[in-house]
Formats: sequence, C-alpha cells, structure tokens
Amino acid sequence: MGRKKIEIEFIFRASPAILYSFLTDPATLVRWFCDEVDIQDDVFTFSWDGSEEIATMVDDIEEERVKFKWEDADDPEEYLEFYMYKSNITNETVMELTDYCDDDEVQEQKDLWESQMKKLKVECGG
Repeated sequence: MGRKKIEIEFIFRASPAILYSFLTDPATLVRWFCDEVDIQDDVFTFSWDGSEEIATMVDDIEEERVKFKWEDADDPEEYLEFYMYKSNITNETVMELTDYCDDDEVQEQKDLWESQMKKLKVECGG
C-alpha cells in the first residue's frame, strides 16, 4: 500500500497574521488542532486522546508558511504544510494545506481536515 500526497485549499476571512498565530501558538493550537501541545525550540509534541505525535517545524515564514516533518513519518520526504496568502481579487486569505496519508485513507484524511478547518474558522473569526 502506498502513500498519497493530498493538497486542499481553504478560504478564510481572517488575515494571514491571525492564521499564522493559530498554527504556531500553543494557546490557539489547542483550540482547533490538538488536545495539548508542548513546544521546545522547533519541536512540537502534539497530544490527542492521550497519544503523542512529535513534529519538527522545518519551515517558518511568518504570516506565509508553516511546515512540519513528523518524527515517525513513513517517508522522510513527507510533511504537513500550511501555506497562506491574501487573494488580490477577493481579499480573502487562501490556505493551501499539504499532507500525506495511505492510499485507502484519502477521503477520510480530507474529511478530517475539512472538520479541523471548520473549527479553525470558528476560532479565528472566519
């Protein structure tokens, strides 16, 4: 069974600056992404229902991009990336998310991200 790269685009009314803080600040990450998070330098330890996942922030461009590599990734080339920019046409913020999952979990992973982004929209004001 192979791994598949998934790319999903989300539209927000919140600015890239606000979204960036919701991707990097422990106080806001726990409001939409995880139950708990501990950050030591660029190493993030995320907790969900008692299980932990460790990721290193490998790219961090304020108000534009946050990229993580999971410690236990099946493939060292895999990553989780949030890329944000303001649309000149609609003045909305576009977030492009890149993630990886097993071939047979693509829809499940997309559904999970749709759910998470709905939470994020509520928390960040749209």
